Amino acid sequence: MADKTILVVDDERAIVELLKLYLGNEGYTVEVAYNGREGIRLYNQTHPDLVVLDLMLPELDGYEVCRLIRRDNSTPIIMLTAKGDDVDTIVGLELGADDYMAKPFNPRELVARVKAVLRRSDATAQGTNDKTLMEIGNTRIDLARHEVTISGAAIELRAKEFDLLKVLAQNPGIVLDRDRLLNLVWGYEYFGDTRTVDVHIAHLRDKLQGSSAQIQTIRGSGYKLVLG
Repeated sequence: MADKTILVVDDERAIVELLKLYLGNEGYTVEVAYNGREGIRLYNQTHPDLVVLDLMLPELDGYEVCRLIRRDNSTPIIMLTAKGDDVDTIVGLELGADDYMAKPFNPRELVARVKAVLRRSDATAQGTNDKTLMEIGNTRIDLARHEVTISGAAIELRAKEFDLLKVLAQNPGIVLDRDRLLNLVWGYEYFGDTRTVDVHIAHLRDKLQGSSAQIQTIRGSGYKLVLG
């Protein structure tokens, strides 16, 4: 991991210094910006492997920074949000963030999530997913190409939405709880908040309209994929 560069964009200097310390101790190169405009400039200059991005930033807020990054790039983004603000969380994930953490947070947990997101990103880039095709009714999942079609028509899925569908499809009819999905898709153990799973499931359901592969919610247990 020593060759990885992390860009931290946050206007709270205490948080920036804390993340520089913890991420630096893990061997990461840490670039920092204290406002959104500087964050974009540094992103284009350094081409980081992952971005830790606060939503509430001067000049350009985190929403706009995320939009600009996502316009042309798939660099993993972990967003930092106000504690308990569901709107920030949902909007951030809708914009394409890979994960989020609410302030205040445990820096060791953030480092664990950084490692997990980078592992997933590396696996995707290196094509380590099973090179097979999966078909569920009228829905075809190409694991090698990261492509999904419904009745022959391609649908666009973000990386985590694709990974969720893949895991559910590899376990047809089996109920997977949120903790298990966090571990399989995001690559880390449960840290106390599983809303990110629910948000991604909701978006995946919307994109699977017209598919015979349906995601069922099993109240109190989790989710499973069934043939509708």
